[in-house]
Amino acid sequence: MWKRFIYFILAIFVGGGVFPSSSYAATLYTPFTGISVTPGETVNYSVDLTNDSSSIMNTTFEMKDLPEDWNVSITSGGRDIEQLSVEPNGTQTLSVEIEVPLQVEKGKYQFELIANGDNGQSPTLSFLVNMTEEGTFKTELNSEQPNMEGHADSTFSYQATLKNRTAEEQHYALSADTADGWDVQFKSGGDTITSATLEPNSTKDIDVEITPPKNVKADTFTIPIKAATSSTSATAELEAVITGTYSLELSTPSGKLNTDITAGRDKTIDLQVTNNGTADIHDIKLSGQLPPNWQIEFKEDTIPTLEAGNSVKVQATIQASDEAIAGDYVANLKAESPEASSEAAYRISVETSVLWGFTGAAIILAVLGGLFYLFKKYGRR
Repeated sequence: MWKRFIYFILAIFVGGGVFPSSSYAATLYTPFTGISVTPGETVNYSVDLTNDSSSIMNTTFEMKDLPEDWNVSITSGGRDIEQLSVEPNGTQTLSVEIEVPLQVEKGKYQFELIANGDNGQSPTLSFLVNMTEEGTFKTELNSEQPNMEGHADSTFSYQATLKNRTAEEQHYALSADTADGWDVQFKSGGDTITSATLEPNSTKDIDVEITPPKNVKADTFTIPIKAATSSTSATAELEAVITGTYSLELSTPSGKLNTDITAGRDKTIDLQVTNNGTADIHDIKLSGQLPPNWQIEFKEDTIPTLEAGNSVKVQATIQASDEAIAGDYVANLKAESPEASSEAAYRISVETSVLWGFTGAAIILAVLGGLFYLFKKYGRR
């Protein structure tokens, strides 16, 4: 009784007409008050407002020391709020969303959320944002692996990342600056594209496939690619290291791909392997596929290295089957390496052995002699 009377008297003197502030305590709380962000990022804080008093508290909110170009929205229950009412000894959760601009300096930023209650309470909540990098406010185009190596018949595949670091949607035209004969295709999701649309502060991965022209010389080539709009653009340089072209030719020194052979005999032929490419070819193996019961043997069946533009002669011995009859046969010869291969169809004409000719003539003479004997002996009867 006496305490209430004293409070009443004090209230009259101070003109407030309220109980001591401890009866009207309010707090703001969120666990993550200090975080690191990047330019253009949106940060969302879940904040609890607790009313520890015995009466309803109506509260409005304001941000203090928030940079001018940073945007903030305060919502609760999915709605933007101007004022929040918290029942006695109750808690309400609100969402504080901070949009960090793209053009911002690297460093630490501090600001406060203030809850202005109609009961005289104004709890504050301090935030610390660490900007880890400088904002660019431009378009970026880059590739983590801009350098590729391969032979002239290869297709070089790169992955480029296009970033729209502006505050507006951008419709980029994609292009490449190459010499005649080079083919450059931009792809996304397996489809060939010529442009890409990106929302503000968004990123898109684009596959770039580059095919060099035929017979391109071994060298290092730089291929500039570009993403551009009427207001912003970005370029990147891709590099293709051509190790050379690989081309093998299997033939003969004269270019003639036929010979004759006697059944059951063997014959040695001269072959020629030529490197028509612009790069050395290694570990060339020679082989042949012949008719059944035929055999082939190469004097050297492996060529360790054949330099670009050079040729080497190889001898091969072919043995025809004893049962081969007269006619034309084909030996499929092959020179093969990890880089290139070549095949040649070598035509072989089989002739009957002279011994078989004498044998046939002797048989005919014997038959004729037998007929003559029979005719002479029994012809007059």
